[in-house]
Amino acid sequence: MEDYFQIGVITSTHGIKGEVKVFPTTDDHNRFKKLKDCFIEFKGELLPVRAESCKFFKNMVILKFEDIDNINDVEKYKQCKILVDREHAVALEEDEYFVADLLGLTVVTEDGRELGIIEDIIPTGANDVYVVTDKSQKEWLIPAIKDCIVNIALEQKKMTVRLLKGMEE
Repeated sequence: MEDYFQIGVITSTHGIKGEVKVFPTTDDHNRFKKLKDCFIEFKGELLPVRAESCKFFKNMVILKFEDIDNINDVEKYKQCKILVDREHAVALEEDEYFVADLLGLTVVTEDGRELGIIEDIIPTGANDVYVVTDKSQKEWLIPAIKDCIVNIALEQKKMTVRLLKGMEE
């Protein structure tokens, strides 16, 4: 399981007092309102920072970090990822999972047949769709609905699914 989750990418500076514009990569943009401890991934290192304030502008988040008060101090972080550790991630509801934890799971049918590995997750609005690829590069599109998802065992890195009529063709 992943220890850190990406929640955004710094796209540019904002003003001259050390604020940055962040493109959110999380589905819960309001999580930035409560954001405190996080990390900036810079040159392969995770730099701990603490969010001081947050504003929203169009589809972007404007963040200000503690002890960074000058545009020159944040300029170097353009295109850097902002991450949180598992401890500071948003709380999940029952039957909710982090995308990072699902990617790479082995997918098997109820009768034990291996379909492949979850390579991608497509958000569709109604429900997510898991893109599962087998060894021959065949793709399975499995909707993330209760009728299809029988069990998710993160510890075993395995998802058990039920293929509905028409899914095997």
